[in-house]
Amino acid sequence: MNTTSPFDRLNFRKALGCFGTGVTVVTTKASDSRLVGVTANSFSSVSLEPAIVLWSLQKTSPNLSAYDDCGRFVINVLSLSQIEYSKRFASPVPDKFNGVDYALGIHDLPVLNGCAATFECRTIQRLDVGDHILYLGEVEAYQHQNQTALLYVQGRYAQSASAEPHPA
Repeated sequence: MNTTSPFDRLNFRKALGCFGTGVTVVTTKASDSRLVGVTANSFSSVSLEPAIVLWSLQKTSPNLSAYDDCGRFVINVLSLSQIEYSKRFASPVPDKFNGVDYALGIHDLPVLNGCAATFECRTIQRLDVGDHILYLGEVEAYQHQNQTALLYVQGRYAQSASAEPHPA
């Protein structure tokens, strides 16, 4: 058990990293029609009726205005074979979509091909919470494929141990 200060930022991040998550790339389109995407593992479902999901973006992100101005976003749940997309959209590469396999979705937003799942959303609420902006989106369209999802836990990429259900 670690007894350091509960607000030690690095130690707190390490504790949060014990909770494994999926890896997503959240895409949108800026007001100048530039395609925008960021890697995020803050994705979660909120409601089934109506279908609502959430994700969050750091307030200091240079892409914040694009998500605010567009009012729509696409959650692309990466498959195990898409680790390079995760790294690419987490980096400061100028044209993140160069060489990326995508199509335009129902509102001309980029939907990455080959993902485990995608959710095309309309922003219904934006909340200023701590050092992040929380986006709630109503799902307007979704799709999923029989792909193993990419996971992230304890600061590393991971995969599920088995496609078989746990016996418990």
